[in-house]
Amino acid sequence: MGRGPLARPTDAPPSAHATPDAAAANTPERLADASETPQHVAIIMDGNRRWARGRGLAELEGHAAGVEAIRGLLRHAVHRGIAVLTLYAFSRENWAREDDEVTGLFTLLEAAIRDETTELRRQGVRIRLLGRLDELPDATRDSISAALDETAGGSQLLLNIAFNYAGRTELVDAVRSLLASGVRAEDVDEAAIDGALYTAGLPDPDLIIRTGGEQRLSNFLIWQSAYSEFYTTDVLWPDFGPEALDAALLEYARRTRRFGR
Repeated sequence: MGRGPLARPTDAPPSAHATPDAAAANTPERLADASETPQHVAIIMDGNRRWARGRGLAELEGHAAGVEAIRGLLRHAVHRGIAVLTLYAFSRENWAREDDEVTGLFTLLEAAIRDETTELRRQGVRIRLLGRLDELPDATRDSISAALDETAGGSQLLLNIAFNYAGRTELVDAVRSLLASGVRAEDVDEAAIDGALYTAGLPDPDLIIRTGGEQRLSNFLIWQSAYSEFYTTDVLWPDFGPEALDAALLEYARRTRRFGR
């Protein structure tokens, strides 16, 4: 007995995720090819404190080394043709740490943004913040806002700094935004939620890297990571340089992404 056409749900996940061709090479030189390079890479920068303890240093020195690691990584990301780089710099859960550490992290962020904005603009890097900016100290908020304005014309790479960020908080804020805009319940679908997130208008991360050996998302991009490739490395964040990034990109290039097909 014949069957009629298959009735598919109208609100099924979109088919916008184009399955890339299988990688044809495994050398770093080929990673600049669009078919092999992830468009959006997100990194959970873990291991700063362990790096410092292992060297008998104060934990804040580990965070300072972690900030230094970002400089070289940004240049290499531009070289590799990555369009969007998202760095998990400070989670809302990090507020539970000691006051001195939290204050030190804010001070490091302010200094890094202030000192690097000119160079980021020269490299064509545009900065975007993911998180609740209004909850940050005034000085930190002012530094971030100035960098957002000064790098607005960057077109080589979009750098998302997830600061005072939490994935569940992002979803709460998205729902609040939809309710405030008067969206009807029947009009709420994946596209509506996606458009209300901090990352609205950006592609979902193709590759999520976590340094430091842990294997969890830690409340990071939990909506956007539905089809992300996940890569973990034992390398602590301050030691994560261009070669370590290339290792992650090579592993990504070897994988075949099917998106449920």
